[in-house]
Amino acid sequence: MSIEIHVSGAAEEAVRSVVPTLVADLVASGITEQNPTLWGPKAESESAKRLGWTEAVAVSRPLVPEIIALRDKLAADGVNHIVLAGMGGSSLAPEVITRTFGADLTVLDSTAPGQVRAALDAGLQNTAIVVSSKSGSTVETDSQRRVFEKAFTDAGIDARERVIIVTDPGSPFDVSAREGGFTVFNADPNVGGRYSALTAFGLVPSGLAGVDIAALLDEADQVLAELSVDDESNPGLILGAAISATSPRKDKLGIVADGTHIVGFPDWAEQLIAESTGKEGTGILPVVLDTLAPELENVPDDVQIVRLVENADATHLLPRDRHDGEILVSGSLGAQMLVWEYAVAVAGRILGINPFDQPDVESAKAAARGLLDDRPEPASPAFTDGGIEVRGDDELVAGASTVREAVDRLIAELPADGYLSVQAYVDRLELPQLEGLRSMLAARAGRPVTFGWGPRFLHSTGQYHKGGPAQGVYLQITQSTTVDLEIPERPFTFGQLIEAQAAGDAGVLRDHGRPVLAVNLTRPQDDALALFEAIN
Repeated sequence: MSIEIHVSGAAEEAVRSVVPTLVADLVASGITEQNPTLWGPKAESESAKRLGWTEAVAVSRPLVPEIIALRDKLAADGVNHIVLAGMGGSSLAPEVITRTFGADLTVLDSTAPGQVRAALDAGLQNTAIVVSSKSGSTVETDSQRRVFEKAFTDAGIDARERVIIVTDPGSPFDVSAREGGFTVFNADPNVGGRYSALTAFGLVPSGLAGVDIAALLDEADQVLAELSVDDESNPGLILGAAISATSPRKDKLGIVADGTHIVGFPDWAEQLIAESTGKEGTGILPVVLDTLAPELENVPDDVQIVRLVENADATHLLPRDRHDGEILVSGSLGAQMLVWEYAVAVAGRILGINPFDQPDVESAKAAARGLLDDRPEPASPAFTDGGIEVRGDDELVAGASTVREAVDRLIAELPADGYLSVQAYVDRLELPQLEGLRSMLAARAGRPVTFGWGPRFLHSTGQYHKGGPAQGVYLQITQSTTVDLEIPERPFTFGQLIEAQAAGDAGVLRDHGRPVLAVNLTRPQDDALALFEAIN
């Protein structure tokens, strides 16, 4: 199966009105030919070095035998457990690829000390780690690499045999890793992280974990010809127009996985869409929904639903299950990845923004670095409800004495076109149930609610929170923990790092005038239950 897209309602009108212009402007062939002028003069310097993903299938083919050879060598050495240290697109693409193909991969895209410790404790003797970073300077992956290298060495294992590097050619990381004798795979430097699914960043960890990566590339190859042609049937043009050009514009995209043929795809699409479009006060807010989400019972006027189905043709033809007004998309994983990349690039042109930069991502990183350097004492909570410490803007916490009251005030701050974002800077292996807060809050607020695990969302939706429309209110959840972990040759621990990342992000949001309510669970399991009770 290649790709099928059916549109109806406002999305169909958008396709009918906008796609002919995209065809006339030669947008599809221009993207394929890597024409950097498609997004305007301001974007040209960046887009000139960010369009390599259009030829990722061909460029990545030679990597396949190298990856398989390394997989066979590791297996011969008794290695059957692959850990991935990566952030943003570098982790989310391998996550959806391995889950869809049924391969086992431990994705370590957290700085929560308990989560890092769990990856270390899974058994070093049969473990190898892939460290993915374009430059090597990403603080999360650098910290994870350091702790794994030391653990391997302390266990009498040659770290050079167990640490595999994926990075850009000639990067500082590339140079130091090769000098250190590590195995290095280079990715195309002309591809940004969120567009890197079909490059070495997506293929190396997935292939080492056991995925048939040649088949994945074959899936993408099947749709390349359709995407490069300036024709009104081009799925990239259709999807790009449908998600960005409705009138009046629906600036929120509810993504529903209605089937089991692709596992976890909405999380990957979320980072691609949010980081690419959320800037200059505009954008498309992706909202990952399950099939029973409150947002689907009474769809807000500013939300466009896209439903990932196993067969869009068949679903579209059944009157009882037509999902009028929705966008229905079906296709294999490789094909969908490439179609969505084209579609988001097309949406950038329609919205008048550069889909390849991320101007606001660095602000939270800088704030975290400042807090790590200065190490100030955390502000006293405005109040404590049971074991939950509550901090926040005065209008949210002044005079309040319960979590329920503070959450009610946060919801009251929602504008008519707003959204609520839940940001959980916690060990998600310990507190996976927190994801259930999303639907509860959506039911209470009557507005779209997003959920992100910190700090991984900083490398994806974090851009939209600062650069997109000023519509959001934010519920930040942290936890106290007695488990911490030193980072070799660094003056801070993992616990201090995630604390600084949470505080830094909240500070930047407040600087942008976004309402932030922060709750800290001092007794994580008990307080998580209390938080559910307060919100329910």
